[in-house]
Amino acid sequence: MSFHHLLVSHLDALPLSLVALVALSSIFLLFRARPKKPSHVPSPWRLPLIGNLHQLGSLPHRSLRSLSQKHGPVMLLWFGRVPTVVVSSAAAAQEVMKTHDLAFASRPDSSLSDRLFYGSQDVGFCKYGELWRQVRRVCVLHLLSLRRVHSFRPIREEEVALLVGRIRAASSRVNISEMIVSLTSDIISRVAFGRKHVEEEGGGSGVRALFSELTTVLGSFPLRDFVPLLGWIDRLNGLDARVRKTAIKFDAFIETILEEHERKTHTNHARDDSSTMDFSDILLASEAVDGIALSRDCIKAIILDMITGGIDTTYTTIEWAMAELVKHPRKMERAQEEIRKIVGSGGELREEMVEGMEYLRAAIKETLRLHPALPLLVPRESMEDARLQGYLIPKCTRVVINAWAIGRDPVSWEKPEEFWPERFVGNSIDFKGQDFQLIPFGAGRRGCPGVAFAMATTELALANLLYHFDWQLPDGMAGEEMDMSEASGIAVHKKSSLILVAKPPNL
Repeated sequence: MSFHHLLVSHLDALPLSLVALVALSSIFLLFRARPKKPSHVPSPWRLPLIGNLHQLGSLPHRSLRSLSQKHGPVMLLWFGRVPTVVVSSAAAAQEVMKTHDLAFASRPDSSLSDRLFYGSQDVGFCKYGELWRQVRRVCVLHLLSLRRVHSFRPIREEEVALLVGRIRAASSRVNISEMIVSLTSDIISRVAFGRKHVEEEGGGSGVRALFSELTTVLGSFPLRDFVPLLGWIDRLNGLDARVRKTAIKFDAFIETILEEHERKTHTNHARDDSSTMDFSDILLASEAVDGIALSRDCIKAIILDMITGGIDTTYTTIEWAMAELVKHPRKMERAQEEIRKIVGSGGELREEMVEGMEYLRAAIKETLRLHPALPLLVPRESMEDARLQGYLIPKCTRVVINAWAIGRDPVSWEKPEEFWPERFVGNSIDFKGQDFQLIPFGAGRRGCPGVAFAMATTELALANLLYHFDWQLPDGMAGEEMDMSEASGIAVHKKSSLILVAKPPNL
């Protein structure tokens, strides 16, 4: 018997007055719970119940740009019952993240982040308030400060040297995507936990698979957050079980790490805030360091933040940069000439040398413009009524900034669809939150605090790959033939692995 026939048969068995009462109550509750609509914001037509969800597609950043080209850089969509303002221009993004930064500084409710990040007690998904201020203070001052990032330089250099060695030992054909994932996960493991934990979770590959599962689950779309009546679908399609399993596995993994650190600290007595401390050491000592007593769950949530922010986004940027440079061999040659001139023949590429590599840094900026790791920045939520480009945005409205569309906006960029690093040579445009046409890490209060950490790894890894090897596509493939399609997820990487041929350079 179909669901429709089953429902009808049950209704037939009820008194007509009771059916009417249930129907009227449902309608009343539906309208009573309906959020206040932003005033006169352009909006496409929507379907009942699901709103504009059917228009998102498998790559929402592309679908939203297409809609914004019809309805404007500030448009209103309904994701189920949730009003969502989508921003697709630098000017509107500046209003959200600078002019009215405080008004838009909170985060919307998320069942995913609540279940994975211990009630959203991390810096990324935590709602604006005292807890978020304390967590961000610990992250900015003690985990991701420039001094702390510099202290992890030996780890980055050692792991990048191991990467170069693995490529030399491999056959000429290299799965560079797989090797970059290994590099970034090994670095974050050592920085967060003090070692790679190769003996746990099935070895190093098991730990990397666990990290990958976390970012994959974070890219899921729980219907219950937008259409509560359809929340049962999350159970039916296995999402609830998958989230629960991931949360349990990570909790057990991180708890084991923290207990290990506590035993080590107890044995060695109290450790000071020295350069030898990893993230777990610092968080466990946070009360002594900064007078802030973080709960056990809050510490675990922050560590998960460091994993998601430190692995997937960094790996994605390096992968896209290599893909674009191989696709444009003359630009790759220019970057290699610059790097090899600075380092010299047979020299050692040290991290401080990257500061003088203007074209390499321009190529990375261009990669971030075309391929921001998070094309849709983590959503914000208005804490009060505010004006955006003249439109009234009520309190509790969700705001999504399409960094991918802004990076390709012809209003801001010449040749917006072309990989052209030269646009960044000789100018001061940067990605640190002051130039709103380039915001891969966000800006304002909710900007990513880990920019320096991510870029230190990205620059060093890319410089070494280009210095130590000449790269080309296998089987004589031309750059135009390369598959540059995107995979869906919270961080958008290449859909197909980047397979390249590595050859020793003629230095």
